[in-house]
Amino acid sequence: MNYKELIIQGKAEKINTRQELLTRFNAFFSEKEARLEIRDGNLILLLKEIDIRKLKGFAEARSHTDENRKVFTGILQKVESIKSYGLNNGKRNYVDYNKERKVTGRKGKEKNRGIYYYAQDHSFSKQNNDFPGEYENRIICGDSLKVLKKLPDNCVDMVFTSPPYNFGLEYSDNADAHYWEKYFEQLFAIFDETVRVLKYGGRIIVNVQPLFSDYIPSHHIISNHFINKKLIWKGEILWEKNNYNCKYTAWGSWKSPSSPYLKYTWEFLEIFSKGDLKHDGKKGDIDISADEFKKSVVAKWSIAPERDMKKYGHPAMFPEKLVEQALKLFSFRNDMILDPFNGVGTTTAVAGRLGRRYLGIDISKEYCDSAVRRLKNNKRK
Repeated sequence: MNYKELIIQGKAEKINTRQELLTRFNAFFSEKEARLEIRDGNLILLLKEIDIRKLKGFAEARSHTDENRKVFTGILQKVESIKSYGLNNGKRNYVDYNKERKVTGRKGKEKNRGIYYYAQDHSFSKQNNDFPGEYENRIICGDSLKVLKKLPDNCVDMVFTSPPYNFGLEYSDNADAHYWEKYFEQLFAIFDETVRVLKYGGRIIVNVQPLFSDYIPSHHIISNHFINKKLIWKGEILWEKNNYNCKYTAWGSWKSPSSPYLKYTWEFLEIFSKGDLKHDGKKGDIDISADEFKKSVVAKWSIAPERDMKKYGHPAMFPEKLVEQALKLFSFRNDMILDPFNGVGTTTAVAGRLGRRYLGIDISKEYCDSAVRRLKNNKRK
């Protein structure tokens, strides 16, 4: 029978003569619980599975001699100091508690269950292609759907973007924000093209917040679309904006559970992979430090929102720090980065500065001109 062995007292001549102590203990506890023995002059506790309350009661029993009570109290203290154990019907188990439980037909069950089961039957090609040189490191003013259709399959390493919200903001002349079905239909047509051009093992990162003013869980709707397209949900990062939105007064039913209005101080980064969670790259093209990595893998990023939106004439910008942290964590230098809703060029500016290749597309000429100016002022790291 397997036991966890503990030395209670070191070598001492008088221990060898104390059979009463062993007899009392071994009569009180079964072999399945614990045993006490003397070996090579040492008092040894053999511990398997025991009720700590039973052990405490035994140690405090009045029938012990003062000397034995001292020994049994020492046993109790030794056992209570053990922090790693399993629980079985109220007893602490100290043997084999952390071994993997045997499951009949494990391999078959794992195969049937599958990791990310929802994306297992995809039809993505593993053959990646070179990105066309004529589109590399460019800002293109035009319809993203039309531009993306000119790109070959599997040629982009990462998509980083934020779809236009359009609610309560004069974002553009388009009216799609007022017709949500049409809005998502147009959005998903573009997202489908980004999936097509994304490399096998590439990543799509979408910065999105719930459209709380219209009670539309856009982050869930968008994520569900990518899952239905057989992409692997790699994770979700909460971008904490430091109470930025709480300056707005929006209580709904004031001081009543009737219909309180929730205020959000954060947005989400929904992250998906195509075909494989692993994205290949050269070790020499890694540019994230150990400290940056440890900080970034904690999926709550406290980053202040963009403060210069008036400067760029754009009402819904994400900050450069957000893009920088995402690109360093999820891409290599020289990777091709795509933003199909590039706006005033935050994604492309950061990508260029970090030594990534890029393509930014936006339908607004004003925004594209601003994106080009930002690139000219770039200082590459």
